[in-house]
Parts: sequence; structure tokens; C-alpha cells
Amino acid sequence: MRRFVLLALTVLLASALHAQARLPKVTLKNTDGKSVQTDTLSNNGRPVIVSFFATWCKPCNRELNAIHEVYDDWQQETGVRLVAVSIDQAQNVNKVKPMVDEYGWTYEVLLDTNGDFKRSLGVQMIPYVLVLDGKGNIVYKHNGYADGAETELFEKVKEAAGR
Repeated sequence: MRRFVLLALTVLLASALHAQARLPKVTLKNTDGKSVQTDTLSNNGRPVIVSFFATWCKPCNRELNAIHEVYDDWQQETGVRLVAVSIDQAQNVNKVKPMVDEYGWTYEVLLDTNGDFKRSLGVQMIPYVLVLDGKGNIVYKHNGYADGAETELFEKVKEAAGR
């Protein structure tokens, strides 16, 4: 009996380790006020980057600007889609769209004003980036930003794209 219990626990642990994490279901609004379910974020079988930022976070803005400079190339090579998630609180949410427009970001921007999505993923610090493969599995997580870190991020995107 003891062997059976150990075997069962081993099988459960192994299957849990192989299970891919996915995005939780949280309803956010985009900058146009439309509701978006986070668990449905996809890209027709291609990778998705989810980047948490705030208008007041200088490293976040540097990272998103650095990606913006190469985003067209990334899209041509891998078909990647970037979804930026603002964690600005409700009193500051009116600063998000003007900032996005000022920088010319072409990313879809979602507003996590209550921090529900951030909390559901255990995000403690920003900038925080996730890469999803074409099936919606979270295959990479990273927080913080240093100049040039977008190169490593693109390597992870290419891996997720099977390149």
C-alpha cells in the first residue's frame, strides 16, 4: 500500500510539473473601454508577450520603448503580439492613453486598475514580462529591465515561435 501511495504521489507531482501554466481569467478594459478576458489573449498560434507596466515606472517605459523600436522586425520574424498591461490605479488611469499615444506604441494596452490580473499571476515588481507560446502556455517570466534586455526577450519569443 505504501508503494502505491508513493507511486501515486510521484505520478501526480510529475504531471503537475509538466502542466503548463496559463493566464488566469480576469476581466480588464482596454484604453477604449472595451472589456477583455485575459484567459482569451491569443495570437493565432503565434507567441504573445504580456508586459506589465505603469506610467510612473521609468524602467517599464524604457523597456516598452526599446521593444517599440524593433517590434516591426519581431512581428515579421515571429508574428509576436505584445499586450501591455497598465497597473496604474484608477486615479491615474487617465494618463495611460496619452502616454501610449505620445510614445507611438502600437501595442494593445489593457488597464488593470484594481491589480486583479497582477495579483492572480503573483506579480510583485514591474516591469514584469511573460511570454506565451502559440498554445497560450506561459513559457517565460522575467521582472526588471536593464538596457539591452529586450535581446534576451526576443530569444525567448523565437523559442516560443519554434524558430
